[in-house]
Amino acid sequence: MTLRIEGATPQQAAARSGFSTATGYRLEQGSYLPAVERPLRQRRRPDPLEAVWDAEVVPMLAAAPGLRAVAVLEELGRRHPELDPGIRRTLERRIKLWRGLHGPDQEVMFRQTHPPGEQGLSDFTDLADLGVIVAGGVLDHILYHFRLAHSGFEHGHVILGGESYSALAVGLQNALFALGGAPLQHRTDSLSAAFRNLDHDAIEDLTTRYANLCAHFDMTPTRNNTGVAHENGTIESSHGHTKKTIADALLLRGSRAFENLTAYRQFIDEHFARHNARRSKAISIERATLRPLPNDRTIDYEETLVGVTSSSGFVLRKVFYTVPARMIGQRLRVRLYDDRLECFLGGSRVLTLARGRADHANGKHGHVIDYHHVIHALRRKPAALRNLVYRDQLFPRPAYARAYEALAKRRSDKAACKITVELLGLAHDFACEAELARVLEIELDAGRLPSLDLLRERFRPASTSMPMVVIEAVSLGLYDELGTINRGDAA
Repeated sequence: MTLRIEGATPQQAAARSGFSTATGYRLEQGSYLPAVERPLRQRRRPDPLEAVWDAEVVPMLAAAPGLRAVAVLEELGRRHPELDPGIRRTLERRIKLWRGLHGPDQEVMFRQTHPPGEQGLSDFTDLADLGVIVAGGVLDHILYHFRLAHSGFEHGHVILGGESYSALAVGLQNALFALGGAPLQHRTDSLSAAFRNLDHDAIEDLTTRYANLCAHFDMTPTRNNTGVAHENGTIESSHGHTKKTIADALLLRGSRAFENLTAYRQFIDEHFARHNARRSKAISIERATLRPLPNDRTIDYEETLVGVTSSSGFVLRKVFYTVPARMIGQRLRVRLYDDRLECFLGGSRVLTLARGRADHANGKHGHVIDYHHVIHALRRKPAALRNLVYRDQLFPRPAYARAYEALAKRRSDKAACKITVELLGLAHDFACEAELARVLEIELDAGRLPSLDLLRERFRPASTSMPMVVIEAVSLGLYDELGTINRGDAA
């Protein structure tokens, strides 16, 4: 107090006395007994918003209640350049207090109880940002996610395309059969992504098929309102945790590369198995309340008819697929799954193809090409390779594309096409696609062009002489002796 009398500020006097600034202010106000009501704390510094709060800030908040504090600060800075930018925290606190006293009512979330066996939820979430590599390429995919509301049982299935009925059907059925029962209700969002780009008849057909899918498992289908994600919050809220957990598992694994899609799906299955193991007690209790499953799965594919053109293939969903040339002119019944196509000729399944996707961003058609289907015809017309529409997709491995590019630079177009086609034919005839690709890489890295004669000699199966098999004729009289029994010897 002596320092204050001498003219020091409360902050200076407290610092020189070894007190905090707050203690200095408290001592200056006097000491009070605990039972005595203390006077309200007064402002210690001038209010930096006194000139603008009632005149400008409050009218802005009243006109636009959702306005952010940083936007208000920027507007004040334009109107009053003399204001210190350091008032941001003061402005944020003042706006928060004003909204608590005078702001509009906010939406109320009503927490729900979830009885066991009542509700299961399905949704899709994007996993493309994980950077997973399958078979040497970055996998653009989403995850079908199923969850039981009561016990937290979860199941996931990797989906290669977008949201669709087939993706929902295969993921849901995998989840229910892994669980061993079906809940009373199945809840999804509005399924708007699955309905996108469909006409009215297709939307009605998809809605009917989804209703039949739920009826097959004796579940009641329910949906949340469009654009109200929190109504599906039981599964929406777990998406972020699931993605972070998978990302951590990839870091612990030390690599994001997988040999094939089956290995990656097994990795995802192991993640959900560990999650369910931690909730095994609650899952066991809920499993006892679930409805029994039917004996068989229901349809989880779309079916259509396609005609095989003279190009030895067909177009489906803006993707061209090759088939063996003997099927030209035939009509195939195609079952369209999320990751494959099963082709039927009559009642016989004749072909299974990997499913392709068109590049909708650029409007380009996709191609799923198997060189085994067209190599015989291409050998008769090797020059067709030069301007072939799907030439880049024809090569099964990058080494064959490199070989063609090297040959095209140093040989004539005719010779380059001829040699490249023969290389593909060699891989087809002797089933040496991978081994031949490794040899081509070595030759090209050394600056040498592939030699067909040397490669044929290297990969041709070794010729071996057939062993001489001599079959001696058996006397027919031996059959008569088989019916003769010597009872004395038998005894």
